[in-house]
Amino acid sequence: MKKFNNFLFFAVIMLFTTVTFAQSTIKGVIVDGEMRSALPGANILEKGTTNGVDSDFDGVFTLTTNSTSGEIIISYVGFQSKTVKFNGSTDLGSIVLDLDSTLDEVVLVGTGVIDLAGSRETPVAVSTISGRDIRLKSSGNVEFGESMKNTPSVYVSNQAGGFGDSQIFLRGFDQTNTAYLLNGQPINGMEDGAMYWSNWSGMSDVANVVQVQRGLGSSKLAISSVGGTVNIVSKTTDKQKGGFVRFLGGNDSYAKSTIGYDSGLSEKGWAFSVLLDHWQAHRKYSIGTAGQGQNYMFSVGYKPNEKNTFNFLLTGAPQWHDQNFSQDLEFYQEYGEKANSNTGFYEGERYTERRNFYHKPVANLNWDLSINEKLDLSTVLYASWGRGGGTGNVGNGRVRVGGDGLNAEEIDFDQIELNNIATATTINGGQYGTFGDSYLRRSSMNNHNWYGLLSNLQYEANENWSMNFGVDARTYNGIHFRQLENTFGLDGYNDNFRTDRPNDYVITETFDADPWSSLFNSADNDQRYDYNYEEVIQYLGGFGQAEYSNDNFSAFVQGAVSTQSYQREGFFTGAGNGLGKSDKISKEGYNIKGGLAYKINTKHSVFANAGFYSRQPFLDNIFSNVRYDNALSEPDVDNEEITGFEGGYRFKNKTLRVNIDVYSTEWGNRFLSINGPVQPGADGIIDGENGQISADDEFSTYRLTDVTQKHNGIEFDVEYRPYAGSWSFRTFGSIGNWKYDGETPYTLQNDDTGDFITTDGNVDLTDVKIGNAPQTSFGFGIKLDVAKGLSVDMDYNIYSGLYEFVDPADVADAALASEIYESVRLPAYTLADAGLTYRFSLGDNALTFRANVYNVFNESYINQKDAFGYYLGIGRTYNASLRYNF
Repeated sequence: MKKFNNFLFFAVIMLFTTVTFAQSTIKGVIVDGEMRSALPGANILEKGTTNGVDSDFDGVFTLTTNSTSGEIIISYVGFQSKTVKFNGSTDLGSIVLDLDSTLDEVVLVGTGVIDLAGSRETPVAVSTISGRDIRLKSSGNVEFGESMKNTPSVYVSNQAGGFGDSQIFLRGFDQTNTAYLLNGQPINGMEDGAMYWSNWSGMSDVANVVQVQRGLGSSKLAISSVGGTVNIVSKTTDKQKGGFVRFLGGNDSYAKSTIGYDSGLSEKGWAFSVLLDHWQAHRKYSIGTAGQGQNYMFSVGYKPNEKNTFNFLLTGAPQWHDQNFSQDLEFYQEYGEKANSNTGFYEGERYTERRNFYHKPVANLNWDLSINEKLDLSTVLYASWGRGGGTGNVGNGRVRVGGDGLNAEEIDFDQIELNNIATATTINGGQYGTFGDSYLRRSSMNNHNWYGLLSNLQYEANENWSMNFGVDARTYNGIHFRQLENTFGLDGYNDNFRTDRPNDYVITETFDADPWSSLFNSADNDQRYDYNYEEVIQYLGGFGQAEYSNDNFSAFVQGAVSTQSYQREGFFTGAGNGLGKSDKISKEGYNIKGGLAYKINTKHSVFANAGFYSRQPFLDNIFSNVRYDNALSEPDVDNEEITGFEGGYRFKNKTLRVNIDVYSTEWGNRFLSINGPVQPGADGIIDGENGQISADDEFSTYRLTDVTQKHNGIEFDVEYRPYAGSWSFRTFGSIGNWKYDGETPYTLQNDDTGDFITTDGNVDLTDVKIGNAPQTSFGFGIKLDVAKGLSVDMDYNIYSGLYEFVDPADVADAALASEIYESVRLPAYTLADAGLTYRFSLGDNALTFRANVYNVFNESYINQKDAFGYYLGIGRTYNASLRYNF
């Protein structure tokens, strides 16, 4: 028995010793391969176990393993994972992680339908912005588009209009002619190509990366962009467990709070991620531009085996924001650069005539199937349900404060209510307003239901050849009408203006301009007025791509064909003959593009791409006055034709990266819609100098056909990062020559009545400069690590060659006077932004403090001029945030 006890004792000792010595201590520092700086919060996991740690704010980690040899897996969001072998305790030193262009370790699904430039060997003109930079520099009271402004040929304007009202120009083309994709899903408006960034304000918090592909781009889809393609890859289901809480505050009482959590990938293959936030401010910059909104994202992924991966994503950014419009310079000089003629006071509180409100939930279901080692299939089903619109006035009873004060041009809503009551029309015992005497606030509703499918089959034939084939199908139903929002003391509105309804027809129901209530509640047909119609657009496209590559050479060819149909159905006569269904119009389009690249050596490479697009027109151009009438445009609006060429040079070593691109784009047979001069309304006179401050004045639109634009230019992007240095520097710029070419016919049409004011205009636009974006721009940025965990950065931008948008009547008048039209050039300007980041430990977790100052020197500038007036830029603004990662 004694021998047995001794044996048992020694067995226990040996077992304990074995367990104790079957461990290793692994140390190292995780470093960003691009920035050459520490990566705090990187995940280090012993392969085949749940044993892991995170790197501290200096990128340092220490992991005690369960065995004496094996492998550790190192991962960080937005970077390629790395597997490192170990044998016994060791210090691995610096471990460099490279940026992950395919995002395979970040996004569980969708890599087959997300067209990132890194997934193709033949280069394109591209700039990539990491999610980290977006969250540091472009969160909170800064437009999401600002994250793209430090790239060549990108211009962001109109930020003073209100939260989310900015516009983005790419190589001089506006955002209706640049393709925007969210996880491979097209998000430009189907009717007019428009982008409303207020609907996508949450992207600052959920974007993993934004890739700006200028010009031809690498998209395989049947879409045909003119300016380029912007791929927004959002956070979906993260494979790593963790979360964060962030609080942010800024100028003008801006406040935002955000929380996010990732469950990590379970042993059974499930994972989910959730993000919620809320923001609000009493104004953005100008008076009367208050805003409030939320952002939500929920994603769940499932990987049942090595061949299949599924992911469901639901995201949305319900918001409302009050708006400011362009004005004459004299207006700003008299009332101040923050003045807003849309606003005033009502019952003691700031109240604004123009409010945008919208809620656009977006859902998609992804399935990635690895059929075999050479064949992969990626499919996404997506849907969006947009509800909301914009408010404005109905009726001729607007009253302004008047006098000599700074608020003289503001609206006196209290006096309006008194006037409404005094001038009300009595119908069946109720007090109702009329168009001629009263003032009410209405909402112009723009609802839609959008469903689509994208599928891409990728075949890797061998190490040299790869091919893709796919389908792009969409169906879209747009619903447009007007409803009452505020009656200002009245029982409703007597709808007897430009309508075939009975003279005593009244509308009594009101609906809040609120993004949540509009999702479920809007006016029935009998409570809609002025216009009420729906549109159906159906789109089907197929695409294919083949690429050959070896060690030094690559080439690709890509083609797509598509068909698109349009139909309008009206439910209200209104000002035109809009009842019933229009004829169904179908148009076919196609595109083809190809390219070549040659690697001279490991550092130098060159490439060239060319393409041609035949693009179907937007629905809003098919109909002569889509709001009121089923009549088609005359002459018939045909496909637009885009021809593009580009070439580039690339240099890259361990510390320096240089990109140089040249491009030439010709856009022919373009339909162009431009805001025209204000027309007199019911009183027969023009009451104001622009469409925003008049009483009942009416808008008009120039409709130009067969317009040709030529955009030529050169771009560069240089970045220097010393390998072991504490600083980095980058500079970029673009020089363009963008002009119209040739003669074009045009008409001038009253938007409110549909009547043609001019039917046979003709104008020669040859050599007229294209406006709204600077044709020359430069910038540079520097980042400096000051001390442990502390860094500062600064960006400086120079904009020149900015022209007014062209008024065809001015060009025609110059020709009649035998004069040469001179494009009006706006003043050049510069902007400087600065930021500070401080990371420090809180126990085992990390805290990050970030502060930003935009337009540091408070420069006053004009960033755009449209048909109604000027948009001023935003003066000095700021924000600061604290983020806790756990």
